[in-house]
Amino acid sequence: MPSATILGSLATPLLMALLIISSSTLSATTMPDLNQAKAAEKEIMDIYPNPIVNILANELETRINKSGAILEITSSLPEVKSAPFASSISPELHGIPKDADMPKRKVAQDILNADKDFEVIYFLMPNGDMYLEEPYSRQENLTRGNFAFRDYFRGALDSRDTYLGDVIISASSGRPQANIAVPIYSENNEMLLGVWAAGLNITMLSNSLQSLNLTGNDQRVVYLDQQGQKIADSDSQSPSLPMSKNTSSNESFDNLQAFKKAINGESGSTIEIINGKMMLVSYHPVRAFSNVWAVLFTEPYPLTEIGRSSSNMSMLSPR
Repeated sequence: MPSATILGSLATPLLMALLIISSSTLSATTMPDLNQAKAAEKEIMDIYPNPIVNILANELETRINKSGAILEITSSLPEVKSAPFASSISPELHGIPKDADMPKRKVAQDILNADKDFEVIYFLMPNGDMYLEEPYSRQENLTRGNFAFRDYFRGALDSRDTYLGDVIISASSGRPQANIAVPIYSENNEMLLGVWAAGLNITMLSNSLQSLNLTGNDQRVVYLDQQGQKIADSDSQSPSLPMSKNTSSNESFDNLQAFKKAINGESGSTIEIINGKMMLVSYHPVRAFSNVWAVLFTEPYPLTEIGRSSSNMSMLSPR
């Protein structure tokens, strides 16, 4: 069943649950405070285990695992495991020439044509040097030639297994990208031959969330990496991940308790103060390839809003 249809079918019971909570725990004539919020939190978690978040988390986990499986299967192909043109790697080309090692380029092109959850496929040498990248236009646009410092490369080597990296800024597109990397070893499993990797299509993930049309209800869903950086967003008007993690406009969610709980493997609902408003935040972990991401679903908590005069309250706001 499509996510949008599921959302619609669940809206009425979820609304009823919220109305029950608001009528039994909050007064419509008084301004709520954090003590009231905390008193309501246990009841919320008991009767409001948001199934939408669970569905979205499971869907994302399935997509990531599917993409990782494609890389793992193709990494065992003879044309992928070898790097016969390693001596042709050129700093000027950020890898081998366009017409070199066509069998491996063909495998990469076939993957990109078959699965739109990928936007780029590439092969790294054991030292992290770029061997090739497809589409070749992405290889041409690279701003560096070695990627041994990337979390996905280090994670794949440290775990000796498929690894899902967190969001980084791509050196070939200048846009946010999350990568899956598969280390390739010799038959005796002793010598590293290279790393077969791919960049996920983050735009496709955001498009899927935006098809839910949540903005009219002040509801929002975000996919977050293990650092709290945004991967995908149901709100098309929200700021995207900027070019640098050091800019003040970067939107991060790592200070939210819901995010911290999800990364620790918990799921449920809690109350947070976000941008001066009391929000109900449902959360669920996404476990894939030695990493944990999170799904958060935020919506206004009924009859509650914290004014700017409440300066004594600890404000939790994505930064």
